[in-house]
This record gives sequence, C-alpha cells and structure tokens, in this order.
Amino acid sequence: MSNTDYDNNDVKIITKPVQSKNPILIEGFPGIGLVGNIASQHMIEELKMEYIGSIESRYFPSIAVLYEGLINMPVRIYENVEHNLIVVISDIPISHTVSYDVSNALVDWAESINVKEIASIAGIAIMDGGHKVFGAATTQEMLNRIKEKVEVFQMGTISGISGSVMAECLLRGVPAFSLLGATRTQNPDPRAASAVIDVLNELYGLSISTVRLIEQAERIEVELQRLAEDVQTAEQKGEVKKEFPMYG
Repeated sequence: MSNTDYDNNDVKIITKPVQSKNPILIEGFPGIGLVGNIASQHMIEELKMEYIGSIESRYFPSIAVLYEGLINMPVRIYENVEHNLIVVISDIPISHTVSYDVSNALVDWAESINVKEIASIAGIAIMDGGHKVFGAATTQEMLNRIKEKVEVFQMGTISGISGSVMAECLLRGVPAFSLLGATRTQNPDPRAASAVIDVLNELYGLSISTVRLIEQAERIEVELQRLAEDVQTAEQKGEVKKEFPMYG
C-alpha cells in the first residue's frame, strides 16, 4: 500500500505513489450519453496513461470488468506524468446513495496528493442540435478561465456523482470546473465526448486527436438508424407490439 491510500470503511482508494506534482485531476463517471466515460477512456488511450490504482466500495456492484481477456477494476485511476494529469474513470454508474461517500473520498485523496484543480466531465440533455459544451465552476477565477471556451451554464443543477464532486470541491475550496457535453440522446454519444476533449485540449495545451471518436459516432449512428428501420419494418408487418415490456 502507498502513502496515497484512502480508507474510511465505506470507500477505499488504493494506488501506487503518484509521481506528478500538483496534478490536474479529471473524472469521468457514466451518465447521460456516457459522455464522461467515453471522453475519459479516449484520453487514457490516446495519452497512453499508466494504470496506478482503483476506487473500491462495498456499495459498488459485485463485478469485475473484462478487457481483452484481462480483469480490470470497475473504477480506475490513471496517470500521465508528462502532462501532469490524473484521470479517474468508472465503468459502473455510481448510485445516489453512495455518491456523497465516493465524492468525499475522491476529494480527500485529491487533496492528499496536492491536486492543482479538478475537472468533472459529464453529459447534459438538450433539445436543439449541435454539440455544445456547457461549463460551470466553483470560483469566479475558474469560470473566467473556461467561459470563452464553453457556454456558461447559467442556471440549473448538475446531478449525480459529478454534481456531488463539484459540491465537495466548493465546500473545501478546491478549484474545480465542470464540462457538460450536450447530447440529445441517452445512447452513447462520442460526438459530445469529442466536443469536451476539444475544450480540454485548449485549456491544457493537449493535442488529443478525436478522429477515432468521430468514426465511432458514425458507426453508432448507422447502427441506430438500421435498428430504427428494422423496428419500423417489423411494426408495419404487425410483428412488433405497441408496448415493449423490457423497458417498463
């Protein structure tokens, strides 16, 4: 165990020693459009970030995540020393009942490694088109940094773990901002994730390519369109009932 471990009985964080000095921490948990999860995973792959640890809780589902035959923890922590960057990514949704405990533990751990600031990535549902990125911050100084690169989220709420992390940062005086990728769908939205990464590239002088994300978005759109056409054809033939029990 390293000196960056955290354990309060409900949530445990176990990592290798963090090498970065005053790192930037970016967190991406599943939510609408899986924007945070998709953006974080893409950053990890493009920057070839190193796995350094995980977050565990007795309140998490009892699962292990498989990737190319290897076991992974569902909530993982990665580091890139070159860019002084830490990314926390989750493959499981964090329930409202445990959001406070996880956000409290995460910010505790972030303070223990002297993070410079925290960026939270999530999605936001909109009705109109386009892939805007909305932004909010815990301080006026942080808001000034992002306001030319995002559409300021003037009024509303940030729900789930992302909102809980922001609230915890506000209480403790940890500089933080939230980037909300606009999406019109509950389905995975790589385009919204790509828009968020473009903002992060500007903020931190990164050069993360989003070409693969756009290609992924196009494949998803083709599949969804094909599915919609199949459903419509089946309905016209009377093969599909008006109700879908699996959703209700």
